Amino acid sequence: MNKWGNMMYEACFTACKMAAVGMGLDEDALSKRMQGGGHILAPTGSDLERYDVGTSFAGFHYDLNFLTVHGKSRYPGLAIWLRNWQRVEVKIPQGCLLMQAGAMFESITGGYILAGYHEVIYTDKTKQALEKAKEEIAAGKDRVLWRVSSTFFSQL
Repeated sequence: MNKWGNMMYEACFTACKMAAVGMGLDEDALSKRMQGGGHILAPTGSDLERYDVGTSFAGFHYDLNFLTVHGKSRYPGLAIWLRNWQRVEVKIPQGCLLMQAGAMFESITGGYILAGYHEVIYTDKTKQALEKAKEEIAAGKDRVLWRVSSTFFSQL
């Protein structure tokens, strides 16, 4: 977990440098404020056999921290909202991360960067993926029937 958490921290650190340059600031204007922050790696797990379509694992919200990094989950369910309030189901490609600004980023930039709204819901696609996993288990493949996500919250 330390290795994974450090990789997610480094991704935040790099994104902060890129954002600063993009906003015309010194490269370390944001990233230096991350040093010593109360960063949190918060893996969550939901037993999909215990719930059904429509269950909210994390209702519509934005995060209070600086940057949130979502790793790829075993099952679908994460959705984000675009600025036109269109809801989009997220598909994180293998080897990639999803980053969202939190309220702290919005505040420190005076609203130039806006916090990202998102939710995690047990959807029809989640159920389909669960049924496929059960079939694979019946065929002898090792699968887990829990939706596990690893989310990293960076702080200033």
